[in-house]
Amino acid sequence: MALSLTSSSSLDTSNALAVDTRSLNRLKVDAGSNSPQAAREAAKQFESLFMREMIKSMREATMKSGLLDSAQGDLGTDLLDQQLSVQMSGQPGGLSEAIARQLSQLMGGGDVNLAPPSTLSLGQGGARPAPSAPTTASPAGPAPKGRDGFVQHLSSVAERVSQASGIPASFMLGQAGHETGWGKSEIKNADGSNSFNLFGIKAGKGWTGKVAEVTTTEYVDGVPRKMVAKFRAYDSYEDSFRDYARLITESPRYEKAQATAKTGSAMAYAAELQKAGYATDPAYARKLSGAIQSALRAMA
Repeated sequence: MALSLTSSSSLDTSNALAVDTRSLNRLKVDAGSNSPQAAREAAKQFESLFMREMIKSMREATMKSGLLDSAQGDLGTDLLDQQLSVQMSGQPGGLSEAIARQLSQLMGGGDVNLAPPSTLSLGQGGARPAPSAPTTASPAGPAPKGRDGFVQHLSSVAERVSQASGIPASFMLGQAGHETGWGKSEIKNADGSNSFNLFGIKAGKGWTGKVAEVTTTEYVDGVPRKMVAKFRAYDSYEDSFRDYARLITESPRYEKAQATAKTGSAMAYAAELQKAGYATDPAYARKLSGAIQSALRAMA
């Protein structure tokens, strides 16, 4: 099978990835024109690269027989993944439309002929209403319940901690959402006040801060059991994010997880966390990877 990522007669950025040098240069020239078409093409490129990483992550998680492994086979697979990512991007109601809308606003609010936000279908969640004005994380009140409100409420905090730690904001927001049911089951103190523990981090022997003692589900030999455990308690959501980032970046136990965070692969990151024993749920990596992808859609 012959795979062609660029036309032999003319360069068409809509059929090529930005990893192709000529396509990238053309995209830069078009972007300088500040045109709606340039916004649409840039958005499609972003979605293509995102889809390629997803396909790559799925391949890495698939067991190989080893019979057909070779450098030539890897090259062919990589070219096929590039072509698939191009074909899967730019679909009506897809991620590229949301990205193009944001780019259009940054360029001055020009019309890029997109469907209204209320009709955009993102994944299995169906149509998503127009996002409300972003809110900031309160040091005292609980985060809104539900994915979109939860992510918007905590995005600014996650971005600040991401810049300092190198852990993608979407990874942290996805994990916080998974651990709390998108704000529906936050860990509470004995008096009912918020512990601000978004990541389910337990209070071990070395923890000298506040503690919240609650009943939780742990898996023992693959069997779920209810038991009382002590969890760390904080004064704000930002304290929780920063403590989580310290745990991942400073503990040798999560060294491999920290390394995979730099690759941008949610599936690989989730898998390394599970291998390191972050949670006892045998399906934790799959669930966390899905939550991170969901957080990405909410951030778009």
